[in-house]
Amino acid sequence: MENDILILSVAVCGPPSRSGLEILHGMSLNARYPKTPSGEVVIGPGAKGWSTMLLLNNAHFRKIKKLTGQAIGDFGLIEEGDRIAVAVSGGKDSYTLMHILNQLQRRAPVQYELIAVNIDAGFPGYRKEILEDYLRTCGFQVHMEATDCSSIIDENLRPGSSYCAFCARLRRGFLYTVADRLGCNKIALGHHLDDFIETLLLNQFYIGTLAAMSPKLLADNGRHTVIRPLVYVEESDIIKFTRQNSFPTIDCGCPVMGQVDQKRQRMKQLLAELHKENRHLKRSMISALSNVRPRHLLDRDLYRLMELDENSNEKSLSGRHEPVAQKL
Repeated sequence: MENDILILSVAVCGPPSRSGLEILHGMSLNARYPKTPSGEVVIGPGAKGWSTMLLLNNAHFRKIKKLTGQAIGDFGLIEEGDRIAVAVSGGKDSYTLMHILNQLQRRAPVQYELIAVNIDAGFPGYRKEILEDYLRTCGFQVHMEATDCSSIIDENLRPGSSYCAFCARLRRGFLYTVADRLGCNKIALGHHLDDFIETLLLNQFYIGTLAAMSPKLLADNGRHTVIRPLVYVEESDIIKFTRQNSFPTIDCGCPVMGQVDQKRQRMKQLLAELHKENRHLKRSMISALSNVRPRHLLDRDLYRLMELDENSNEKSLSGRHEPVAQKL
């Protein structure tokens, strides 16, 4: 197609001058960048020899890049001087996150670093060498962390407990430890729009809470901020983007991998059915998470806070203070 411009995401040639590498076909770029023998523009350092890994700069790429940039701006996810550990597992979401953040980094108004961090849980059959080879060929900073999550789970998992939930907690703990060691102040996770609204429904239906995920959350340790830049990106776009670019996806080797999360799967099915009636359903639901009406909810603690706020406003209005409305 005419608009499908090929972008070499990273790889190849010359002494290091910038992180990452990009070959853009048919685009007008500053002449200070070197060129390949065939005349394409090369940005940044890479390994010896020319890579053939290409990112398609098509509608899906531009859409995901735009929505990710929007989320970063809306929630202040990335700031000047951030050193970000990007959690990469070898799945479609983490590949997409790493590539998009790398592309946005090139023209970002702030300077930030990206480090691809993989937590190997120690499951037999996990092909981490495929992931590591790909990331290093792309020119990314990479850290591979081997752990004993597998044996810890086997020894400590209580009957009836969720294997996946326990594993996720362990891996998150190791991720925080690695982020400390690497001097990273932020951790980027690949949760997308579907994850947010599925979690919202799961909490409502099975837990009895009105909660989803947060795009930006200070970790319990107080040292790291967890960010989720793909909050506005639908899973269907990530799937298409992954297939179009042939990312070498790998599974985690988990022994219960074939066991489907039945509750989350039911949420997916419910959303799929409703989507047939309303193709804007997911966008509407993610918008609802940023359009909360506390007065129309039943949380008594929240209600008491609103009453205190109202009393405070009345006192402010009766005194010689500036009108509260001007502060809101």
